Amino acid sequence: MTESGRSLEERVADQERIAAIKALKYRYWRACDAKDVEGFRDSFIRRGASIRFGRMGDYDDAAGLVEIFEKVALRKVDGRYVILDMHHGIHPDITLLSETEAVGRWTLRFRQINLIDNTERLGAVEYDDAYVIEDGRWKKSKCHVRELWSVVRPLPEGAVVTQGF
Repeated sequence: MTESGRSLEERVADQERIAAIKALKYRYWRACDAKDVEGFRDSFIRRGASIRFGRMGDYDDAAGLVEIFEKVALRKVDGRYVILDMHHGIHPDITLLSETEAVGRWTLRFRQINLIDNTERLGAVEYDDAYVIEDGRWKKSKCHVRELWSVVRPLPEGAVVTQGF
């Protein structure tokens, strides 16, 4: 036992829970960038997630956000995606509340190319999440975002954007 009264096994189990939550969040952002609707949806609990996404809306279930994701991320013109995103999540701060519940905060460095407007958006976003175990896996039960700042600028004249999807 340690001074905190927790055994090595308990502390290791906590670190494994935190690692699993981090992996969940990284899979979510990877799904965003890869336009993977199933992976995106699978990051949330089946029903009742609290979602507050600023200008993208507030939802009491992930289905509404998934619908927006499909409309924006999967939009194509002439067979090409017109919105290209890059999510880089940093500064995880995860607190375990129990063996099956946790909360976390993250910072997102975001970059987006919009081929309709020919613009690039750079931004910083803060996430305030809650996590629960559902069917033996960590899922997001709350995902509230707050945009810290963003800048939108035109793509340079003659810029060529290629896609590998």
